[in-house]
Amino acid sequence: MSQPLTWRARRTAFMHQMHARRAARGSGARAFVSQPEPRTVGLFARGRQLVAGNLLFSGTLTEGRDVSVWDVATDRPDVIDEIQGCAWLDDLAAVGDAKARALAQRWVFEWIARYGRGTGPGWTPDMTGRRLIRWINHSIFLLRGQDSAKSQLFFKSLGQQTLFLARRWRTTAPGLALFEALTGLIHAGLALEGMEKHTAPAFDALARQCRDKIGPGGEIATRNPEELLEIFTLLNWTLIALREAGRDAPKEVHDAIARIAPTLRGLRHADGGLARFHGGGRGVDGRLDQALAQSQVRTRGGNGLYMGYQRETAGRTSIVIDAAPPPTGDVSHNAHASTLAFELTSGRRPLLVNCGSGRSFGAEWRRAGRATPSHTTLCIEGYSSSLLGAPARLAPNRQEWLVSVPQDVRCESSNLPDGRRIELSHDGFRPSHGLTHARIIDVSHEGRGIVGEDLITTLTDKDKQGFDRALKRSGLPGVPFAVRFHLHPDVEATLDLGGAAVSLALKSGEIWVFRHDGAGVLALEPSVYLENGRLKPRSTQQMVLSGLAMSYATRVRWSLAKAQDTPDVVRDLGPKDARDGDLDNGDAT
Repeated sequence: MSQPLTWRARRTAFMHQMHARRAARGSGARAFVSQPEPRTVGLFARGRQLVAGNLLFSGTLTEGRDVSVWDVATDRPDVIDEIQGCAWLDDLAAVGDAKARALAQRWVFEWIARYGRGTGPGWTPDMTGRRLIRWINHSIFLLRGQDSAKSQLFFKSLGQQTLFLARRWRTTAPGLALFEALTGLIHAGLALEGMEKHTAPAFDALARQCRDKIGPGGEIATRNPEELLEIFTLLNWTLIALREAGRDAPKEVHDAIARIAPTLRGLRHADGGLARFHGGGRGVDGRLDQALAQSQVRTRGGNGLYMGYQRETAGRTSIVIDAAPPPTGDVSHNAHASTLAFELTSGRRPLLVNCGSGRSFGAEWRRAGRATPSHTTLCIEGYSSSLLGAPARLAPNRQEWLVSVPQDVRCESSNLPDGRRIELSHDGFRPSHGLTHARIIDVSHEGRGIVGEDLITTLTDKDKQGFDRALKRSGLPGVPFAVRFHLHPDVEATLDLGGAAVSLALKSGEIWVFRHDGAGVLALEPSVYLENGRLKPRSTQQMVLSGLAMSYATRVRWSLAKAQDTPDVVRDLGPKDARDGDLDNGDAT
């Protein structure tokens, strides 16, 4: 159930509807200046499911070959947003046969009949920008076999949506939504006859956004890797559209792309997916590599942090660690309490993960996915290293922002004779328990072994007093803590040696073994893997090292290494290419 809108949001929605009705009375466009080429990438498997009548959007499944996409979950804002943006056109175009084309045409012209007069939920600048890009990109697919009357109706709607966007993009909050609105307006202005006059203000605004919202290291305020990829993709599309129109792009756009590309490379796992932090997923398969190739930027980052993340690669192994404070304020509505959490991938196979964003599965899963226990890191008594505040009074849809985040987060990396060392710490547990969490991770040169150490300790006399209060509050001989290592659902885990080790089998044939020093109790517990495009959370497991902190310093050591008979190189064809939209996904435990 969505939160009630604030009065400002209601006023903005009212003005959107008013301008949408005005735009619908406009003359529209007549034709394309030049024939657009499709740039967006869809998923063949998901397109086949849509054709078969399995309509899965944001965790909501509607079945039936005769069901219209516009009748799906009309009370769910997240579903409406996904459907009205028309990204499903990419999936149907990926199938590309007569049935897929007929379905795409049916749904697009149903949109024109239902909402083309300026009514309905699709009239916001970001959704309109997203929709215009898809309609223009797939225009050949949509207009094939259509008569003159249908073509005129299509162009008229494109023009009217462009007029709406030209009038309302300024009301969009900075961030991904504004990039979507501006990119849609620029695409429409360059592609449609009579609409070019609307592009000049959009060029200026896009240049300002690139200058002000993309940091010097290619970072964005939300620290969401997938959101950064979406912005990067939009800027690439804009650059290509301008090049094809014989226009020069603003210098700020070129500079932003040059800054973002090395950062995205730093957030890329060995399997080609993004690290899953702060509300972001791994990204649509192939989109990251395609976007990096389109950018033609070959620069790689240095040895520093990438948008606050530390990345280490060795052999087939990649590790990405959250090594900076989470965002706060209005940019933290999707942020997670994930400080010092990490993900590890071996070749094409994710091994250690975070649970991910649960926003497509409802408010409770969304909140649970943001908590520290849903990440591969240490938590104390179930507390999170950052606190989730009450719904912000003036925020859109009463969003929940992070409050009381770690203030002092440190990360240093250095060379070892046989590998690399990453030393990290944060003070997120000092207010509640007087404890600072320090983590050391050593990675061998060949990537076959990782040695870790987690330490919780007091640093000052005031910290000791805080720990004493927490100890008294617990009513136990010590303060409970747990170091959690969430496993990808494809990993098969077996507890060995009476709880001294866990064997981890990957579908590539690799075997990894997790061990610890005995300072905690090792157990296998249920966990979940949350990803958009699934009907339900996927069941998986987590390794949990738990214990009691009985003194002012408590240390736990652990290691993760490939079994000796596991070769350095294995033949692995990779996961099944149906990650998004796979309905056979298992239930959560």
